Amino acid sequence: MVVETNQIVRRNRPGTKANDWCKWPDESFEEMESTLAVQQFIQQAIKRDFNNVEEILTAPEGQDEGVWKYEHLRQFCMELNGLAVKLQLECNPETCTQMTATEQWIFLCAAHKNPKECSAIDYTRHTLDGAACLLNSNKYFPSRVSIKEASVSKLGSVSRRVYRIFSHAYFHHRTLFNEYENETALCKRFTTFVIKYNLMAKDYLIVPILEEQFSGNGSASVGASGGGDENGSFVAYQPGGAAAAGSVAGDDGSIVDETMIGNA
Repeated sequence: MVVETNQIVRRNRPGTKANDWCKWPDESFEEMESTLAVQQFIQQAIKRDFNNVEEILTAPEGQDEGVWKYEHLRQFCMELNGLAVKLQLECNPETCTQMTATEQWIFLCAAHKNPKECSAIDYTRHTLDGAACLLNSNKYFPSRVSIKEASVSKLGSVSRRVYRIFSHAYFHHRTLFNEYENETALCKRFTTFVIKYNLMAKDYLIVPILEEQFSGNGSASVGASGGGDENGSFVAYQPGGAAAAGSVAGDDGSIVDETMIGNA
């Protein structure tokens, strides 16, 4: 005897048509019983309206803030892979030999034994790979339900590194950036997120995606002198300056040296 059930299967089965992709009904956070409930809740809000950044970034009542920030950063990295794919259409080692944002800033890649310059597309791949390794590390993030404060503190360095992908795309591949931003509002959401949770200093948010970012001067401070970020680790160098040493988290979460040449 076959027993019919009305249970909703919240996954895309093989053969699901594009129009039916992820078309299951929404579920309240209280009804979500999975250990991945926070991720599910975030993705549900994005699917409902990706332009509603405020709603997407509003945590359910009583939600642990560390887990909330962690799950959002995981989601950002997953979606940034889509931007990376778009960038490959015109960003390659021949056209973008260095990871730059503006003419003032060149970023060193920390994925190597000794941080060095990479082409922009390789820097993008290395950065997303490194972020994935850290965020999936059983050493630092063994649970999706609770996270130690020492591990939460690593989210800032991940945020700073992946933001450089936005800045390179904005300043050097504006058409592709605009296309992806219109489809996802990802940079707007990321910028709002890091400001809300104080994960990056505003001086380094050089993509003018939010009106309130630059109220008073009307533009980003892209020509600021080199120096440390809010945790004292250097983020870039300006060509022609003197070298200074800083530190960033390596791909496995360990701390590696990074060099910044600036006009400080």
